[in-house]
Amino acid sequence: MLKIENTEVIGLKAAIRSIRDPMNPREKSDSGICFDTIACHTCRADRNHCKSRMENKEFVIGYDDMNLMTSLRNSGTDHCKFMQMITVYLDITAPLYWWKEFDTYFDTYKVGTVANSCSTMHEIAEKEFDVNDFSHEHLLSMANNDAGDALFLNDANNIRVDGDDLLGLIINVLNYYRGRYIKTKDKRYWWQLIQLLPSSYNQRRTVMLNYEVLANIYKSIQNYKLDEWHTFCHWIDGLPYSELIVEKE
Repeated sequence: MLKIENTEVIGLKAAIRSIRDPMNPREKSDSGICFDTIACHTCRADRNHCKSRMENKEFVIGYDDMNLMTSLRNSGTDHCKFMQMITVYLDITAPLYWWKEFDTYFDTYKVGTVANSCSTMHEIAEKEFDVNDFSHEHLLSMANNDAGDALFLNDANNIRVDGDDLLGLIINVLNYYRGRYIKTKDKRYWWQLIQLLPSSYNQRRTVMLNYEVLANIYKSIQNYKLDEWHTFCHWIDGLPYSELIVEKE
C-alpha cells in the first residue's frame, strides 16, 4: 500500500528564467497565465484545456519554452540543471519495507531532497495497533484461498494459520506489550514493540524532491516487483509537465 497526498509543485517560473539566462533572452519566453481560450499563444493546447487553466489562472509553459526545456533535458545532466529548480512537496504513507528501498534512492540523489517522518521510536506506543496500520493486501487468507496455503503449527493437524492470522496474532502481542509499557514504563516492554514490529508497518513522511531526482528514480523503478513503485510511477505520470521526467516528446 502506498498513499500520496498534498502534492505541491513549485519553481516552474524560476526554471524557465534559468534556461533563458545563458544564451536565450527572457523576452523570447512564451510562458505565462493563459487568458485567451480561442487563440492561445501561450500553451497552444486544446481550447477546453486552456479554458480550465484560464479560469484557475494557472501558469502554463509555452510551446517554445517547452521545446527548449526538452532539448536541454535530452542534452544530458550538464544542461538540465533547471530540473533541480522544479520542486515537489508531498506526503507519503507507505510500509517500512518500501521506505528501505526509497531511502536507497534518496541517499543516491541527494540534491534538493529533504524528508521528515513520523518517529517510530518515540510515537510507537501512542495508539493501539490495528490492521489498518499495516500493508496487508497480499496476505493469504484461508477464507479466500486454498486451505493448502495455510501452515500447520508444530505439525498439529488441527491448528492452521495463514498470513492474516499471523498478522492478527502480531497485532495482539504488540497491543499487549504496549499496554504493559504504558502501565509500568518498563523499557523491556518498549523493546518488544520495536523488535517485533513488522516491516509492513505503515509510516508517514513529508518529502521534498525535484524533477531531476524524480527522473533518475523513474528510470530505475519502472519494472520493480513492489506494487508501491508502480503507484509511485503513476503519481509521477500525473505531475504537471511530467514529460520532462519520463522523457516524452
